[in-house]
Amino acid sequence: MTHIELQVALAATGYIAGDDLAVAMHLAISLGRPLLLEGAAGVGKTDLARAISSVRDTALIRLQCYEGLDASQAIYEWNYQRQLLSIRAAAEDGVTGRAVEERIFSDEFLLERPLLKAIRQKVPPVLLIDEIDRADEEFEAYLLEVLSEFQITIPEMGTITATSRPIVILTANGTRDLSDALRRRCLYAHVEYPDRATELAILKARCPEVEAALGRQIIGFVQSLRKEGLEKTPGIAEMLDFAAALMGLGIADLTDDPVLLQASLSTLLKTQRDRDNITTEITQRLAGVAA
Repeated sequence: MTHIELQVALAATGYIAGDDLAVAMHLAISLGRPLLLEGAAGVGKTDLARAISSVRDTALIRLQCYEGLDASQAIYEWNYQRQLLSIRAAAEDGVTGRAVEERIFSDEFLLERPLLKAIRQKVPPVLLIDEIDRADEEFEAYLLEVLSEFQITIPEMGTITATSRPIVILTANGTRDLSDALRRRCLYAHVEYPDRATELAILKARCPEVEAALGRQIIGFVQSLRKEGLEKTPGIAEMLDFAAALMGLGIADLTDDPVLLQASLSTLLKTQRDRDNITTEITQRLAGVAA
């Protein structure tokens, strides 16, 4: 599959990828390398993983990163409660020693977490490591073996190498700087807010029931709103919520009902400061520009 064919296949799922992003994703798949996506929240980084899993008709395994995430939560851990019960049962049967140890440190008692689960899939899954910059630097170091060798070492069982190499997508929103070691192991793309034509294509693909004239107004309004210095800039998901809200409210033109339009901004403005700053007058100005 060429990058253009991939771009077309993604579009069929409702994900509109620009040329640069489509090429980066194509290369990541072709070369078997992880793809690191950076960009503001809401520009479609996570959705790319979902779209790729749909295009490839394969599983999407997601690891949501956060401060304090450790290896046991991301890679594997032992089912200690079951192990303890097994040890007690073996003791009652007079079984002890190495036989018991080999049994309790086997697949039967191993709890797979996303990273281990991903490398043990028979069919290559899409592994989404979401918001890696929210995890601690120590956890980032855990990832290096996985991303370099696609293998995980479990002291009691040895090294487990990927049955089939997953397609790995990492996302970052700029919470902290990532290490050079991690960046070296990845291909890279920066995802911007879509331009007007691309965002209109996304709206058409995801909300085909929206009339063309209203669709152009929605995109014009949202793109103008992003320039208003908001505390939280609305992303693509918020734009789609806005479109759905307008449809639900029966608004066919942004200039028809100022009161309803202002009320519908609950889909776009997510902080009190932004709600206070975007007054009815500003909303009407933006609606007029969009119209």
